[in-house]
Amino acid sequence: MADRVVAIINQKGGVGKTTTSTNLTHALAKAGKKVTVIDLDPQGHLAVSFGVINPNRPGLDEIMLGDADITKMLVPVRENLQLIVAGPRLQQIEQLSDGGAKRGDLLRKALHENLNDQDFVFIDCPPSSGVLVANALFAADEILIPMTSDFLALQGLSHMMGTIKRFEKVLNKKYKLSLVMSRYVTTRRISKEVLSKMLKYFPNQVLFTVIRETALLAECPSFGKTILEYRPGSRSARDFRSLAKDFLEGKVM
Repeated sequence: MADRVVAIINQKGGVGKTTTSTNLTHALAKAGKKVTVIDLDPQGHLAVSFGVINPNRPGLDEIMLGDADITKMLVPVRENLQLIVAGPRLQQIEQLSDGGAKRGDLLRKALHENLNDQDFVFIDCPPSSGVLVANALFAADEILIPMTSDFLALQGLSHMMGTIKRFEKVLNKKYKLSLVMSRYVTTRRISKEVLSKMLKYFPNQVLFTVIRETALLAECPSFGKTILEYRPGSRSARDFRSLAKDFLEGKVM
């Protein structure tokens, strides 16, 4: 297994999971780390963000259904960075109703024998709490939660923590937990209020760099580029380079 397996997870949609997955993994790869990123969301937005457009390309679906070897499904997308796309049949796994715990362990098993040469494996999770997210939690030893600065996101976080605690109990393990403030609007009072609540409830777990809201981050995927390629000199690119450094060094607020 890779040195660190990190699930990027939040059951609320629109909090910047895929934006974080795309740009953080590329920043880490540019810092010389060997990174594999897995698209666990049947919508397949991560592949599009890296410029991999074929919607019928098989990937994680075939691996988890036992029809393919993980090493055959790796797509090199940037230097030091490889991707496993979701694949068109991934939705079927979410709908499987037999197999119980075994179904939850499909991804961990696939990762366990492979990817030993990788510094990081990141798993970009869907906004749900079904079989696919269970697989991510079985496989990961770290969790990174992107958060937006609104009160609904705080409520969602409390639900998410309940899920994580249940998994910790069942699997008898303790995740290394980090939060990143994503889509931060510096001029909004609510942004500062939500951030201060996060710091109160999650001391020493909120990464130091906040990712500020900009139109550029929304534009990148339509060009199949990360922010580090699309506007390398921008504030957003600086944010993600800084976030990667925080992540490597464990720098928190």
